[in-house]
Order: sequence, then C-alpha cells, then structure tokens
Amino acid sequence: MGTTGHPHRRAMLTGGLAAAAAAVLSGCARDTVMVKSAGKAAAARPKTTPAPPMASPATAKEALARLLEGNKRWVNGNLQHPDRDPDRRQFVAQTQEPYGVILSCIDSRVPPELLFDTGLGDLYVLRTGAQAVGPVVTGSVEYGPMTTGTPLIVVLGHQRCGAAKAAYDALRDGATLPGNLQAIVEALQPAYKKSLKQRGPDPVDNMIRTQAELTAADLRSNKDLSPLVKKGALAVVSAYYSLDTGRVDILSGAPS
Repeated sequence: MGTTGHPHRRAMLTGGLAAAAAAVLSGCARDTVMVKSAGKAAAARPKTTPAPPMASPATAKEALARLLEGNKRWVNGNLQHPDRDPDRRQFVAQTQEPYGVILSCIDSRVPPELLFDTGLGDLYVLRTGAQAVGPVVTGSVEYGPMTTGTPLIVVLGHQRCGAAKAAYDALRDGATLPGNLQAIVEALQPAYKKSLKQRGPDPVDNMIRTQAELTAADLRSNKDLSPLVKKGALAVVSAYYSLDTGRVDILSGAPS
C-alpha cells in the first residue's frame, strides 16, 4: 500500500528515517574524531630507542665476575634475563663479541645461558658428554679467543654427570660402550686414572672435577691459546656446578 494518501504517516516515516540517519552520521563522526585523536596521541608519543646493551667485560677477571654475579642471581632466584629482547636481537644480528666461552656437558639440567643468567650474544657455548674434547671441539673453543678476542674460557663440570658415571663404570669393569659412546670413555680415561689416587666418598664426583681441571689445563697449554694466556689476554678456568644448589664453584685458573 502506498503512502500518498496518508500525509501524517508519511511525515512520521520521513522523520524516523531522518533521525536514524542523523544517529548514524553522528556515530561515524564521533568514531572519526576518536580515530584522529588516537592517531595524534600516537604521533605525539616519543619514539622509543633500543636500550643500550650491557657493556661487555674487557678482561678475564671482569668476565668471570659477570658470570658469577649471574650465577648468584640464578641461585637466589633474582633473575634479570639481560639482553633477551628484540632490540638485543637486532643489535647482534650483524656481529658478535661474546665475553666468554663455556665448554659444558650435554646434560639437560646444565644450560649455561640460564645458570649464568646471560643474554643473547654474551657466550659461545659448546656442550659435549662430560666435556670430552677432540680436534673439532678444541677448534670451536679456540674460535672466540682467536677471532673476536674473547677473554675467558670456562670448562664446566657438574654434579651427577651421567656421561662421567657411564665412563667410570666402563673403565672400572673393562667394558666397551656401544657406538661412539666409547669415544667418551677413552677421552675420560686420564681423569679416571688420576681420580683413583684421590680420596673422597664419591669417586665419580672426583673424576668429574678432575676431568674439568685436566681439560682446562690442556686448553691453557694449547699452542695457539697459551700465548694469549701468558700475556694475560685470556684465562682458562675450570669450574663445578651443583645440581642441588645451582651454585658454580671455581676449581682452578681464576684470573688474579
């Protein structure tokens, strides 16, 4: 039915449509103002600049102190998680200058970056069973000190090392481990023999500590690293990590 014959109804319909249109237009205008205001506020906000990275330690003594400070935070639960953000990622994307090399075990409970509370680009990390070394591992350890001037190497043994326990048992019993696991046994044989002369309630723990110290001593006397050690540009430290407490204790080689 048409509306031409009912002027009152036509007026009501026209008025309703006009009111609805006005409401829509008013809402659109309000939204436009809000968007513009938000845009202006965002534009007025000062642009953030990447946070400057923590200054990298220049000496072995400073580098070791930085690591032990981080380990203290790990023990106490006061972690800072330094240099772990997109800004740091961008900062180290093109180049790196780690201040430490950590040679530790493959054990899942001993991640160096966590137990020293370090960040992206701070450490070169190598992990082998019971810190067993060979030419490739040694070359990888040498990389930092010889190419980027890294001043510190830490050989980190740890409590209840499964690889050391397996090697100890195999050497004691004259057994051969399957596959390439036997290579770990052979690499730990010097530490096993030396630990037999030591006293203590736990011969495997003695072997773990001895392995860290012997590996550090070998690296310290390495023909390519020893010149850096002699002139004080590099320190090679052996250390021991307690799974129970989270604490890292220095065994030998601490820079003076």
